[in-house]
Amino acid sequence: MKNLIEIIAKALVDHPEQVKVTEVAGENTSVIELAVAKEDLGKVIGKQGRTARALRTILTAASTKIKKRAVLEIIE
Repeated sequence: MKNLIEIIAKALVDHPEQVKVTEVAGENTSVIELAVAKEDLGKVIGKQGRTARALRTILTAASTKIKKRAVLEIIE
């Protein structure tokens, strides 16, 4: 799932080399932390959070398939 978020995020931003994705895996839940350049933060969040919501929806769908829960955190 880390790779999925990384590929999508790199396609959205102007500085793909500054995209960093880390995964903190728990027993049933994984936390995916997405860090991008400050000037790309708006592109990842989108108008009224629509892009961020779409990323979270994709992540939820992918994690449901493997019977786990995943949470996306966008970090400045």
